[in-house]
Amino acid sequence: MKKKVLYGLMLILCIGVAGYATVAYAVFPLGALVHPDMKANFEHHSLIVYAHIFASSLALLIGPWQFSKKLRTGKPRWHRALGKAYLSVGVLLGGVAGLLMAGLAYGGLGSNLGFGILAVLWLYTGARAYWAIRHGDVVMHQRWMIRNFSLTLAAVTLRIYLPLSLVFGWPFDIAYPIISWLCWLPNLLIAEWLYNRPISV
Repeated sequence: MKKKVLYGLMLILCIGVAGYATVAYAVFPLGALVHPDMKANFEHHSLIVYAHIFASSLALLIGPWQFSKKLRTGKPRWHRALGKAYLSVGVLLGGVAGLLMAGLAYGGLGSNLGFGILAVLWLYTGARAYWAIRHGDVVMHQRWMIRNFSLTLAAVTLRIYLPLSLVFGWPFDIAYPIISWLCWLPNLLIAEWLYNRPISV
């Protein structure tokens, strides 16, 4: 029951953030809902921003379903098709665009490194997951996908921490570089601890 509740919460958050991002960037002018100091960068690099936002939103929408046992066992073709879309569009396109965006990130070197390492790890874990399943190693595929999706969830945790930083009155120029690390590093560590730790015999 606890796992179902957590899975349901994750699904709701993923759909909510993907929906918010789609509306925010498809309906409103580019940069309208971000910090004013970030708006100019977004406007000058609109193609990269749109590619990252919409590819990452696709990853958020597809990702949770790939962990559904019913889908994996009952409809393996759907699982494979969605997995290909997740990795080729969501992670590959979203990750490359995210890496380019990291170099433009507000907050200086701290933000550049935080988001840059996130993008590199997202691409790397996706590549390792693909390599594993192509070689028939289902267990390693699952382990790398857990790592990868914990990084995909950075899009969710980012949008949790940013409002919290405003609630607590933290200066944006200080909070943002910290959040660029906080949005993904704990996710990856928790995923590793809960799901990928060695099993004692």
